[in-house]
Amino acid sequence: MLTLAGTSWSFDAASSHLKEFCHIHVSDDTIERVCQEEGGRAQKWMNESGEPVEAFAKASGVAEFSSDGVKINTTDDWREMRLSTLARREATGACEPRDWDDRVLNEPTVRFSTCAIADADRVGASWQRLSRRMSLKDQPVLNVLADGAKWIWDQAAKRLPKTNGKWCVDVYHVSQHLHQCGRELRGEGRAARAWADEHLSIALEHNGPALIARIESEASDQTRGSASRRSLERLLTYLRPNRDRMWYRDRLASGEAIGSGLIEGGCKNIIAARLKLNNARWRIRRAERIGMLRCVEASNQWQNFWNSAA
Repeated sequence: MLTLAGTSWSFDAASSHLKEFCHIHVSDDTIERVCQEEGGRAQKWMNESGEPVEAFAKASGVAEFSSDGVKINTTDDWREMRLSTLARREATGACEPRDWDDRVLNEPTVRFSTCAIADADRVGASWQRLSRRMSLKDQPVLNVLADGAKWIWDQAAKRLPKTNGKWCVDVYHVSQHLHQCGRELRGEGRAARAWADEHLSIALEHNGPALIARIESEASDQTRGSASRRSLERLLTYLRPNRDRMWYRDRLASGEAIGSGLIEGGCKNIIAARLKLNNARWRIRRAERIGMLRCVEASNQWQNFWNSAA
């Protein structure tokens, strides 16, 4: 009970709520100590337990992996806690490009999340271990979705199976870059939005390489060294490395996700909602322990975790 309260609210709020809800008088320091002890056990359990593996094997749907980071205020300055989530999701029906933003994806049938404040290589090594545990190389398809962060794609190429991998860069991040370029070219307002929407439609209707070709053509029409050409070239710097990760039309036709909303929501609701409270400042090891407890709950493994303790 103390651990659930301490991972749901700040430690002082947890103390107050336990008194109000259960007439249990316990200090915030005691709640923090208990959470830290159980958080250390949760880290080991999530890395070694067979229950998450069994849940993933039994669930239906296509395997889907994503990762992202959120900045946490620590005693070593602001550090990025990197969240990684492996899920399964049933494909939705085929979708026309014009309807992409209105479709509702099926909820994951299972998910497994882990987190760490660590460099890219350490996080990538954890993906490799997870891949072996979950037998990802044996999956018919492994969808990998993320934003354009280079470290994610570098580690995915190094650590995850390639034969069944289908990579996709988040369409909303592509849209953000297009709108930024549109503002630089057309100024604030309707003209900039129309430019961005038109170019996003090209990616959705004809896939990413067609979008890149269109922008390259527009850049070549601009005077060398002009502000407009520099804006288009900056956009191309983002798009070109993602050329083979923008098969949006094909994915929509197959009922697959083209956005990384699952991991974006996870960063917000699993990590930030607890670790980015006002005035919160963490030691790195303590933040990781609380983060892992949040991952246990988000992975629907809370009861299994406590059963193992019993």
